[in-house]
This record gives sequence, C-alpha cells and structure tokens, in this order.
Amino acid sequence: MEISTAALASIIALAIVVLISCFKEMNVGILGIASALLVGILFSGMKVAAVFKGWPVGLFMILIGVTFMFACAQVNGTMEKFSAYAVRLAKGNTALIPIILFLLITIVTTIGPGNIAATALMAPVAMAIAGRIGLPAFAMTLLVVGAANGAAFSPFAPTGIISNGIIAKMAPGLGIPAGQLNSLAWKVHFNSEIVQGVVNFGGFFLLGGLAWMRKQRGSSALNIDEIAPKPEPFNSKQLATLAGIAALVLSVIVLKWDVGAVAFGIGSIFMLFGIADDAKAVKAMPWGVILMVCGMSVLIDIMDQAGGLNALVKMIAVVSNPTTVNGVLGFITGLISAYSSSSGVVMPMFLPMVPGIIQQIGGGNPVALISSINIGSHIVDTSPLSTLGALCIACAANHEDKAKLFRNLMLWGLSMAVVGAVVCYVAFGILGL
Repeated sequence: MEISTAALASIIALAIVVLISCFKEMNVGILGIASALLVGILFSGMKVAAVFKGWPVGLFMILIGVTFMFACAQVNGTMEKFSAYAVRLAKGNTALIPIILFLLITIVTTIGPGNIAATALMAPVAMAIAGRIGLPAFAMTLLVVGAANGAAFSPFAPTGIISNGIIAKMAPGLGIPAGQLNSLAWKVHFNSEIVQGVVNFGGFFLLGGLAWMRKQRGSSALNIDEIAPKPEPFNSKQLATLAGIAALVLSVIVLKWDVGAVAFGIGSIFMLFGIADDAKAVKAMPWGVILMVCGMSVLIDIMDQAGGLNALVKMIAVVSNPTTVNGVLGFITGLISAYSSSSGVVMPMFLPMVPGIIQQIGGGNPVALISSINIGSHIVDTSPLSTLGALCIACAANHEDKAKLFRNLMLWGLSMAVVGAVVCYVAFGILGL
C-alpha cells in the first residue's frame, strides 16, 4: 500500500497527538490545530485560512448553545433539586434506590447536561447514598457511569451532538438523506442505552449488587429523610428553567427544530429575565471539551485531504469483514479511549472513517459501525483514569478503601476494551441491532 508523504505526515502527527493525550494531562485540541497547520502548510502546500476551514462551525455553535442553556440549569440549582426529589421516590424501599438512581441519571443525561455534567451532579449524591445504605461503592460506580454513558448519545447531550455533527458531515458519503438524520441519531442513542445497560447492570448484579439487593429484603425500611433529605420547593426561576428544558425537548422531538438554535433562544431568555447568573453559566460550560473536539476535527479534516484517513481505513479493512468490523472497531476505540478522551479524541478520529471502511470491506451497516465506535470508546470510562470514574472515587464514602476501589475500577475499565469488542460484535455484527 503506497502512502504519500503528506498522508504519512498526517498519520504520524495524529499518532503523536493521541500518544500525548494518553500519557499527559493537557488539552490536545490545541495540539491538533498546531499539527494540522504543520501538515497542511509544510506537506500539503495549504494556506493558513484553508487549514482553518476545517473548524466545525456548525458543531461548535450547537455545543455552545446547548451547554450554555444547561449550565444555567446547573448554576441556579434546578438540576440538583430535581435529582433530590427523584431519589425520594424510593421512600423506605432501599432496594429500589440503585434502580431509581440509574433511571434518574439516564434522564438527566438525556435531556441535555451530558455524561460528564450528569456524573459531576449525581456522583456525590449517589456515592453518599451508597455509603448510607451499605451498597458497595464499586457496584454503585458501575450504575452511575453506565447510566451517564448509556444516555450520552442523546441528541440533546454534548457527546450526542458531537457524534451527530460528524455523522451529518459524512451522511452524503453514506447515502443517508438529511431527513433521516434525526431518526438515525435516536437509533444510535438507543443502541448505546441497550449495550451499556446490559454490560453495566450485568456487572452490578454479578459483583455485589444482587447480593446486596437480596439482603435488603430482610432488613427494616430506612428513613428516606436520612438517606436523601427533602429539599426546598422549586422557586420561580427554577420552575422557569424546567419549563425551558421541557420546551427544548418538545420543540426538537415534536417540531423537529434545530436543537442549537432553540437552545440559543431559551438561553437568551434565561439571561434577559435573570433566570440564572450568565457569568457563572459561561464559566460552567465545558470549554475544554469543546476546544478538544473542534481542534481534533481540524486535524482530521487535514488528514482526510492529505490521504491519511484513507490509509488508516485500509489498515482496518485488512483485518475486518462486514461482520467482524464491529468488534474490531469496538476493541481499537476502547483500547485508545482507556487512556485518552472518548469524545474529544477517539470519536473525531474514527467516525469519519465509516464511509471508507464500508467501501473497503465491501459492505456494512453504517449505524452499526457508528454505534460500535461510540460504545467502544465510552464503555471503558468506568476506569479511574477517566473523568467519570475519577469523580465516583472522589465521592466514595469515607469508610471505603479507595485504593482498592481504584484497582477494581482500573481492572474493570481495561477489561471493557475486550468486553466492548465482544458485545459490539454480537450486538451489531451478529444480531444486527
């Protein structure tokens, strides 16, 4: 396989950026842009302006609109209070609390804040409750991270927006009409929910959760006010925030309006009427992730133009066929994501390869390949090296052995690269979900 100098340079640049992201804590979006400029100018003879055209303006604007709106809901206390009321639905039935928390985190993630924000919001609550009711911190972490990552690909959530933005860009190459993008987005979301739910609930039941739930049957009911104290009623600003979130969901699902445009409109209303402190909301937005995703997208765009992306596609095609490719993608993305950013590095790197892979291997379901990449890159995030796993460790009850919890989560997270490959192969290669 012959590779041009520009293509080889782009592959080397990407490899260096990915390796740095695995071993050093820094925002590789900046490195991605610098690498794109280096490859584009020196090896492809491009002008600086031509390199910067790779910045995903549409994706950037949608992320800004949605994350600002939900940052408002976070800083004015709406999401925290909503979560507290939901947990109290268990009343004295402690065995229901893990299930309620899983469903609650799924809902919170789905409606917009995303997996990182939902975990940051819910991990302190969930891990504290686990300590009070005697549920092992490891088992609770599987549910918290599993719920957040399962719902991460909602069209309202940042990770889902990133995925759908990349899909929309490559849709013509896949023969997907623009009118089908919305239903495809929900299909990718539900695929993630199913696979993450099966894997993480399976781990929960096998590794302490089922034994704990059986033990609860013979125990006396606990006072829900001790487990989750009753919060103050929603104030007028928080009620307005809930109404805004409901309006966003309905306008996108029912009216098929653009999620970014609606979010900008609702966020502006929040600012004008003082629903939330806009300065605090702007600070609470995930700027690091946004820069990482957009910066890596610039590098991937240059790779595509230089022929590097096509070369990587051919390498993957050598060891794959239309059935096994799902497992191969699940394994590779999981392995890289265990040490790197799932949405900031792995997804922008692998999702644009889907049209080329299908062409090279002579077939394949684009939704299955997209789902394998998305799930493979996120199923390992229970690892303590990821933000989600680290948040749960930090919030674990004082009586928990955090060094042991770290080791267990590390083993689980790394094993998920293999488990993710097997599950993606079965779910999308054999069953054709």
